Amino acid sequence: MADPARDVLGAAAASEPPPGSSPPGSGDGAAAAGEAAAAEGAGEGEVRSADGEAADAEEPGLQAGAARKVKLELKERKEKKQKVDEDEIQKMQILVSSFSEEQLNRYEMYRRSAFPKAAIKRLIQSITGTSVSQNVVIAMSGISKVFVGEVVEEALDVCEKWGELPPLQPKHMREAVRRLKARGQIPNSKYKKIIFH
Repeated sequence: MADPARDVLGAAAASEPPPGSSPPGSGDGAAAAGEAAAAEGAGEGEVRSADGEAADAEEPGLQAGAARKVKLELKERKEKKQKVDEDEIQKMQILVSSFSEEQLNRYEMYRRSAFPKAAIKRLIQSITGTSVSQNVVIAMSGISKVFVGEVVEEALDVCEKWGELPPLQPKHMREAVRRLKARGQIPNSKYKKIIFH
């Protein structure tokens, strides 16, 4: 992926004339004076380009201009993302306001539910054998919550297909896990799909 700062610098350098050169249409006298000035500064240790022009003279200005452009682009992206976030929050508020009492209670329980971070941390450390940061624990806790949600959703589908009522039983959970394994939605399991009977 291209670096946006380099792209901006390259575009700025291409659009501006090089330092010491004259704009097109000005006389040869200005160009000769620029070359003479460049030749005088050559002995002072300045970095010169292939044409003998001083490279340091205009570079800080280019960098400052490019930095301003990059900052403006980042600011615009941040504002756009903030607007999208505000839209999503507004849509979510509309959805939650239309919930029935039972749906609202279930949604509140979903939002409050979480795995104990200490238990998750112990489990990860026992598997990896190393210490893990709090961010890893939070991420794994969230992933675990999503996984449990998928298993419960599949178990509710199983319960419905079997013509039973929703209080889930262990048989529904086991069947849900079996189906998820068969579909390959549970990673890194010991389940082997039998190709030939």
